[in-house]
Amino acid sequence: MSSTTGQLFRISTFGESHGGAVGVLVDGCPPRLEISEEEIQQELDRRKPGQNRFTTPRQEEDQVEIVSGLFEGRTLGTPIAMFVRNKDARPSAYEEMKDVYRPSHADYTYEAKFGIRNWQGGGRASARETIGRVAAGAVARKLLREHCGVEVIAWVQQVHDVEAKVDAGSVALADVEASLVRCPDSSASAEIEKRIDAARDRGDSLGGVVECVARGVPAGLGEPVFDKLEADLAKAMMSLPASKGFEIGSGFGGTRLTGSEHNDPFVPGEDGRPHTTTNRSGGVQGGISNGEPILLRVAFKPTATIRIEQDTVDRDGHATKLSATGRHDPCVLPRAVPMVEAMVCLVLADHWLRQRAQNPG
Repeated sequence: MSSTTGQLFRISTFGESHGGAVGVLVDGCPPRLEISEEEIQQELDRRKPGQNRFTTPRQEEDQVEIVSGLFEGRTLGTPIAMFVRNKDARPSAYEEMKDVYRPSHADYTYEAKFGIRNWQGGGRASARETIGRVAAGAVARKLLREHCGVEVIAWVQQVHDVEAKVDAGSVALADVEASLVRCPDSSASAEIEKRIDAARDRGDSLGGVVECVARGVPAGLGEPVFDKLEADLAKAMMSLPASKGFEIGSGFGGTRLTGSEHNDPFVPGEDGRPHTTTNRSGGVQGGISNGEPILLRVAFKPTATIRIEQDTVDRDGHATKLSATGRHDPCVLPRAVPMVEAMVCLVLADHWLRQRAQNPG
């Protein structure tokens, strides 16, 4: 099973949902980058469970411990190991489901592939695995900000059929965090809260879309033909739990335009490089960043664990019914926001290092 991603800025995550701990090993981070546990913890606090009524009631502090790679507040250039202990694990809550395949979960597929699975909360398939991604993403975010001035902000753009109206050019982190559901459109945020409350009360769940913008990305990032920037971003987003779709720039909507409507005209920029008057390319052309903001969207399915009774089968192939129990988010979107940001930061940091290695001047 591949738990490693990245070429130069590489991460490997480890741990299961109800095991002793989860974490990450970061390899390839340049030396002398100032980073603290507090900066990493800030990102983990945005991801952790139990934040409000819209997230799982599992109570975890998700306190990060850095055990290598830092000295006197700066990176050494050696592997950075970070982990978070699981303190509110309740594996016994899944005892009655250990021989039953939960619909739309990874229970059956993991067992089909490996011949064994951790049935306690989904094991590696649990979104708890993303703790390592978010911790590593905090390091990547700091690297990008210090060396390139890159800013990465994501938000909930849609839940069920409620769509937000957000200006990607001006949205700020404070706007996102002011909403309990991380939707900076106050009207849409209020309606999304109602929808999630109603779904949770009836034992159901909702899906939606997270949108993300990366500003200040330098031109030239991306490695055609197989490691195009949007290709690596797509892989990163689709590796997130519950993700089911990816778009960049105009995405599928661009298919409804003609070439003359869709093309992004170039104009001279005050900084001496070409700029585009529109950004339907989403900041990437030919698999390489063009210096404009990178704009992408990720679709997440409704949470698979619901209290409503469903048809399924057990390990012996017998038909049965399942009304799932456990502590789960009625909608994954609010907590997916920092996960999307982390994966964008990881991809951009890796490609920035690759570009610097190829063109050191």
